Amino acid sequence: MKKGIVLLLLVLLVGVYVTLPALLEPKFNRVIDHPPYKISDQAAQLHQKLTIMDWHADTLLWERDLNQSVARGHVDLARLQQGNVAIQMFTTVTKSPSGQNYQKNDGNSDRITLLAVAQGWPVSTWGSLLQRALYQAQKLDDAVQQSNGQLRWIKNQKDLNALLEARGEQGDKPPIGVMLGSEGGHPLEGNISNLDLMYHHGFRMMGLQHFFDNQLGGSLHGISQQGLTAFGRQVVKHLNELSMIIDVAHSSAQVVEDVLAISSRPIVVSHTGLYGVCQTPRNLSDGLMQKIAQKGGLIALGYWDAAVCDISPQGIAKMIQYGINLVGEDHIALGSDFDGAVETQLDTSELAAITQHLVDLGVKETQIQKVMGKNSVNFLQNNLPE
Repeated sequence: MKKGIVLLLLVLLVGVYVTLPALLEPKFNRVIDHPPYKISDQAAQLHQKLTIMDWHADTLLWERDLNQSVARGHVDLARLQQGNVAIQMFTTVTKSPSGQNYQKNDGNSDRITLLAVAQGWPVSTWGSLLQRALYQAQKLDDAVQQSNGQLRWIKNQKDLNALLEARGEQGDKPPIGVMLGSEGGHPLEGNISNLDLMYHHGFRMMGLQHFFDNQLGGSLHGISQQGLTAFGRQVVKHLNELSMIIDVAHSSAQVVEDVLAISSRPIVVSHTGLYGVCQTPRNLSDGLMQKIAQKGGLIALGYWDAAVCDISPQGIAKMIQYGINLVGEDHIALGSDFDGAVETQLDTSELAAITQHLVDLGVKETQIQKVMGKNSVNFLQNNLPE
């Protein structure tokens, strides 16, 4: 009798782990219903010639297989291929406060713990932010290994150049490069040696903060609005030494100023909007964006309401055009925040709609090539480990 009850409980538990993610995720990563976007022959041909990179997707947070096509969320292998994406940066989310907002959060709560338990993550991840990051890194590596060469790691310049060469040689479904970044530096858990461990597991970009202040410094959405701490300065220096990319997408304005002052390498805002287009607390000032660009950095623009205000492909294209005029055509890139608990009007298979509206706005073809991915490739060629 007891064995039967235990077996029944195990069956129920497995059922929860299998069905709950499919029920839960559509509430967070929704694509608004819309008619198919009309793409002209001119825009379609241009789009297929582009080398496209997206600097930010949180797909690894959700319990689904990148290699399997699904009817939820924003990103999987098939949709990356349909959108002609060449390189996708995947980021690991490890802590997010309850009541998350863009104004003020403390770090005293965490809803990712519940998500990890609900999705059946290993017990080691339930209490360790580092283990959550490493688990998601392993998920990406598993997807690469099981993709039959359709997904390829990019960890250094050699990997990048090999991918670009392969994409030039192969036909309808060229390989897609994947990269790994951390959404905030809190998985370091105050130990600088954990940065080397994360590097070993494939991380090549680190955001310094997320929605709350941490041991590295103040968040744009935190309490203190302080700059880098002593530990944060140590981390920035070591990131430079490792040739890891620094991401300040959720950092306080003072942290950004401090990083610009001490970093020997240019930095990235991996997913953001522009305040001159969308005046929300999510977006840093236009002046600070110009300072980032002046130091050789990239501003990667997103597709959700708090970043762009108008989430239509036309609204995204208008923000891109504004960005070109604000910081120059060499410093604008794409940073969707796909699968980051955001609602959008397109998924990654529909990126040609952005190309179409850039064409409609009269943006030059050379500028479209740059913002859709050429700027990103150039940045990686100059800043990835050799």
